[in-house]
Amino acid sequence: MKTDSKILIKYIPQNALGEVNSLIKKYPCHLKIVKKRSTKHGDFRRYRDGRVQITINNDLNPYRFLITLIHEFAHLVTFREHRDVKPHGAAWKINFKRLMLPFLNPEIFPDEILRSLATYMISPKASTDGDINLSMELRKYDSDTDKTLIFEIPDKSIFQYKNRTFVKERKRRSRFECIEVLTHKKYIFHPHAEVTLLNQ
Repeated sequence: MKTDSKILIKYIPQNALGEVNSLIKKYPCHLKIVKKRSTKHGDFRRYRDGRVQITINNDLNPYRFLITLIHEFAHLVTFREHRDVKPHGAAWKINFKRLMLPFLNPEIFPDEILRSLATYMISPKASTDGDINLSMELRKYDSDTDKTLIFEIPDKSIFQYKNRTFVKERKRRSRFECIEVLTHKKYIFHPHAEVTLLNQ
């Protein structure tokens, strides 16, 4: 659905709304809140006709939603400044740090998230999921905290995903290589894929 700053108050910490409104006015785009996607929290897209769009998942807790929103605005700013550059390269990191700075505030984030977030922002990764400490702190505020995520389970664990059974193998950069038991085929899983652990 299409959204605006009035709707955003339902999704972000209240004390962040003023700064977010400033960003929206300074860098206008089509901002949409969408249904949960298992592979990403948000994204930035540019179209041939010049339109730009940011989408954010509707199931994120307020703190993760805010970080994701600023992450995507950093893509928008970087695109306007440089056009074609690495998605999460030096230019994006500079803009992400700059845009995030006003939000690194105890009036917006709880202390435990703020500490992990400050460390993460020294050299931000492509996803907050890539920083275990920050990811775990953010998870404490998720409404569904009893789910098991693949990065939490030990190597060689057997788990079920979408009615198929896998064995967790090695980590490849930020994702995990797993083997389907029935076919012996290799699959790559996002670290925050929700799975059912079969052996403990």
